[in-house]
Parts: sequence; structure tokens; C-alpha cells
Amino acid sequence: MSDPALPDTLNSIGVLKRREIEARIVDPLLARFASEFGEERVRELAAEVVVDVARVQGAALAEVLGANDLTTFASSLEAWTRGGALELDVIEQSSSRFAFNVTTCRYAEMYRDLGTPELGAIMSCNRDGTMVEGFNPEITFTRTQTIMGGATHCDFVYELADAEVAIELHRHDWSE
Repeated sequence: MSDPALPDTLNSIGVLKRREIEARIVDPLLARFASEFGEERVRELAAEVVVDVARVQGAALAEVLGANDLTTFASSLEAWTRGGALELDVIEQSSSRFAFNVTTCRYAEMYRDLGTPELGAIMSCNRDGTMVEGFNPEITFTRTQTIMGGATHCDFVYELADAEVAIELHRHDWSE
């Protein structure tokens, strides 16, 4: 089994292309497993695995970037937005709060075009909150709706309750 904490060299192709490649193999695998073991349980397990991988990848991202503050996290979104994959309307960006709406989501379009919108929720939307947990467990994530789920936009809010404390914790964690 591959280790999701190993250095990630796939983001150079952009996350949208990466998710398409993953979906084209994962969907038939899940369908086959579901026919053997039941769809509900297979989808549940897939969601758990994706969440676990996202958390590990979030921690690896913080390590690669050398910081895990909210400003650094916000600056890391380029791989996800590359090539117009997401269009964002930033509402607020500070050291303690990063709020934005996704107004165009080519991920949702891609999963729908592949005929697997439910897979999009598992493989893409499902990662957002747990990736940031791995990046910095002091950052909270809130989202009430997604384009993938049929809304007009996705509403993302990442918050750091006490930015100064989190930065101090960050300095301590990295100096060990």
C-alpha cells in the first residue's frame, strides 16, 4: 500500500485532472466492491479512507510549506484552482479567518460529466474539512452547502480562534 504521507508529486498536473484520473478507476472499483459487499458499506468505507488520506495529506502540506497558519493555507489553494477549476469570491481573508464562496466548480461538472456525482462528494467535497485538520487542528472549517450537492455556490469558512496562540504552537511544533 502506498503511504499518503510520502511527498506528493502529482499536484503539478492540477488537482482537477488528478481527481478525474482517480474517479475513472475508483468508480468502477467501488461499483464492483458494492456488488459483492453492498453499496452502502462500500461507499461508507471509501468516504472514511478519503477523509483519513486528506488528513495525512494536510499534515504533509504543512510540512512542505514550512508553516501551518491560515495565511499559508490560503496561499496553498493554487493547485485546487489551477486552470479555472474553481472560481472563488473571497469574502474575508485575515490571519484568523478565511471565508470565500466557490461560484464555479469544474470538479462538480467533471463528476457529473462522468456520471458519478455521488463520487464527487466522497472524493472531493469530503476532503475539505479533514485536510485542514491535518494541516492545523486549531483551524475550524464550516460549510453549509456545495455546488456538488445542488446549491448555487459552496460557502467555505476557515477560522483560527486565536491566531497568536496557534502561531506560537506552530513555532513550538516545528522546532522539536
